Amino acid sequence: MVEELRLPMIGGRVEAGFPSPADDFIERSLDLNEQLIQNPIATFFMRAHGHSMDGAGIHEGDLLVVDRSVTPANGSIVVAVIDGGLTVKRLTKKGSHVSLLPEPSNANHGTYAPIEIGPDADARIWGVVTWSIHRLQLQCMP
Repeated sequence: MVEELRLPMIGGRVEAGFPSPADDFIERSLDLNEQLIQNPIATFFMRAHGHSMDGAGIHEGDLLVVDRSVTPANGSIVVAVIDGGLTVKRLTKKGSHVSLLPEPSNANHGTYAPIEIGPDADARIWGVVTWSIHRLQLQCMP
């Protein structure tokens, strides 16, 4: 059972100019479970490890929302079981050819190889990543 947690939802846009008191714009409450989870009994959270998906916006330590009820499509970011281990990659399908592609940032480009899934491979798609949640990095100003 997913516990409801409602937080205030601020309406309108967030301007990068002159600030305005947020209390004037509270529309309603927002339950993050309602926003992030479509099928609670098939949804799991996982922590990302590594840098092979930085270019897709998935960073070390991110919290991934993975839905096992979503049918993986060409281009989906998926969690796959490969030889008994879990990995997160971009699924590509071209005819009967299936690959799991890394998407490293430019800084890590070329250090990760695609995973080709042959007919006899010990591999299966475990779920589809629907959200990646990460803390913003603080930038020190000179």
